[in-house]
Amino acid sequence: MARQIVFTSKAAKPPATYSQATKAAGLVFLSGTAPADPITGAIVGATIQEQTRQCLTNIAAILEAAGSSLDRIVSATVILAEEDDFAGMNEEWLRWFPADPPARQGAKLPVRVPGLKVSIAVIAAA
Repeated sequence: MARQIVFTSKAAKPPATYSQATKAAGLVFLSGTAPADPITGAIVGATIQEQTRQCLTNIAAILEAAGSSLDRIVSATVILAEEDDFAGMNEEWLRWFPADPPARQGAKLPVRVPGLKVSIAVIAAA
């Protein structure tokens, strides 16, 4: 099975240990995407809503680079630092996916990163 590494400068650059996304088998697999500014790499937003918005903005850019889009997401994993942020994250999520949202699961961030409230990983049709 062939696979293609996806990268765009319109989304935050990941550490050298993983790619923004990989295309394979007709799908696009996005790594956990942080709410980071594509230019500076700094975390964007103080609220969970702002950070969720930046994650989804980055995800949209990566999917576009892969020839896909937000409406082709089939599964998402939302990783939160604090369970109490779920309602605020969900509020912003529903602005992006008001109808027919993708399947979704949640998890807790395994490590603390100063200022980081959320990371989102998705799988989308290519």
